[in-house]
Amino acid sequence: METTVVDVPERGRFEVRVGERVVGLASYHVEDGTMALPHTEVDPSMGGRGLGTVLVAGVLDAVRERGLTVLPYCSFVRHYIQQHPETLDLVADEDKPRFGLATADH
Repeated sequence: METTVVDVPERGRFEVRVGERVVGLASYHVEDGTMALPHTEVDPSMGGRGLGTVLVAGVLDAVRERGLTVLPYCSFVRHYIQQHPETLDLVADEDKPRFGLATADH
């Protein structure tokens, strides 16, 4: 079955789906060109399959496509960004220290 990440703006979240089944979500709020990401979750019965990583990658791809920056309040999102430095530019420089994402050259 295909795994997809779908934006559901009327519910304020992205969903990760396996086939038609929603198995995880990332809640969000967009204001002034910034997407706040307070929470992600994946169905515990689907754990260990990398679905959280697929979800966050899809969300950050959407952030980039929309020309937004991100506030990674969710620890899972912060961890993903730390593990994927190519996504660090999605966090505004002035917000990086707040999330422990400041790099040596910032």
